[in-house]
Amino acid sequence: MWWIYALLSAAFAALTAIFAKVGIKGVDTNLATAIRTVVILVLAWAIVLVRGNYSIGSLTKTNWIFLILSGVATGLSWIFYFKALQLGKVEQVAPLDKLSVPLAIILATIFLGEKLTLKDSIGAFLIISGTFVLILKF
Repeated sequence: MWWIYALLSAAFAALTAIFAKVGIKGVDTNLATAIRTVVILVLAWAIVLVRGNYSIGSLTKTNWIFLILSGVATGLSWIFYFKALQLGKVEQVAPLDKLSVPLAIILATIFLGEKLTLKDSIGAFLIISGTFVLILKF
């Protein structure tokens, strides 16, 4: 079931790039990020409230620290992504942004102790190679 959510995530991420490229034309990218964030905030809380999953008291100090750090990283990612989209072409920015996949694999190996298999290494290498094929002009 996880792969369905992952595919939906990829589809909506692709739409994000297209919608953002049109939406940021002539707009400060920080303002655009702030507007996007408000929309996500409302959507996320609506889902939490509808599903009844709002037991904030069950979160530990570690949960709070790392969720806040994740939020900061997400916010910075969005700010830089929107600026890159404003300055560059989607066909170059989106693939470069996906270098997050091999970076996540490396960081998960270092900090989370996840096993780096030959398959993971080959996949990361192919993603990196594919990124450079897409962004470089021949």
